[in-house]
Amino acid sequence: MKEKNIVALNHVNLNYQSLEGETPALEDISFSVAKGEFIGIIGPSGCGKTTILSLIAGLMKPMSGTVLVEGKEVDGPSGKVGYMLQQDYLFEWRTILQNVMLGLEIQGKVNKESKQKVLHLLETYGLADFRNHYPQQLSGGMRQRVALIRTLAINPDVLLLDEPFSALDYQTRLALSDEVAGIIRKEGKTALLVSHDIAEVISMTSRVLVLSKRPGTIKSIYDIRLSGPNRNPVELRKAPEFREYFNLIWKELDVHVQ
Repeated sequence: MKEKNIVALNHVNLNYQSLEGETPALEDISFSVAKGEFIGIIGPSGCGKTTILSLIAGLMKPMSGTVLVEGKEVDGPSGKVGYMLQQDYLFEWRTILQNVMLGLEIQGKVNKESKQKVLHLLETYGLADFRNHYPQQLSGGMRQRVALIRTLAINPDVLLLDEPFSALDYQTRLALSDEVAGIIRKEGKTALLVSHDIAEVISMTSRVLVLSKRPGTIKSIYDIRLSGPNRNPVELRKAPEFREYFNLIWKELDVHVQ
């Protein structure tokens, strides 16, 4: 039986407005995401990857076409969608626990039950001992883990990840991609990951959308099937199919060094 689509974009077009006129950003974007699916979006700089996430989050509206979450047209930000940005944006004067509670505070949902859930998330993902620390006392990878838990605390149905590892060194980035993929699977979230890193999207997601240069269109969609007993992203990079997917997507991106 086919899984219910939780996100759907249908023939979406969007232009950016400026003093110089209109700049086409996205052109005829159509795709859907099934409940519990984790997809990746990759493409050249400026092709509209982050714009797609902003449309799903309700931060922008398309010029034409529809953006649906759980079958309803998106009409502004909603608690159904959680958005994790490139920077962690933790408040340095708040403790880790206070930072994680922030979204619940904004939504007016702080109560005994929600606080217990936050404490459970911190315990589950190795941050309970740091709940009374401040962000400057944590490493970059730990700060991003806090940012993810802050996003999960509001219990969104859809999780949007906009290059969440880009500010980290390579070793930390690999380790955190492992952790984040595991957390998303464990929590059963529907997720979309935007990245410039081909290896990252292949190893973390089950389907990859490749966008063209601006105006962004969907050039190709790859169903990722990597063999191997271990499903963590680091080990999946060793799968025999990995290099084939990498080469195909690299060619699709049509990257040229001037």
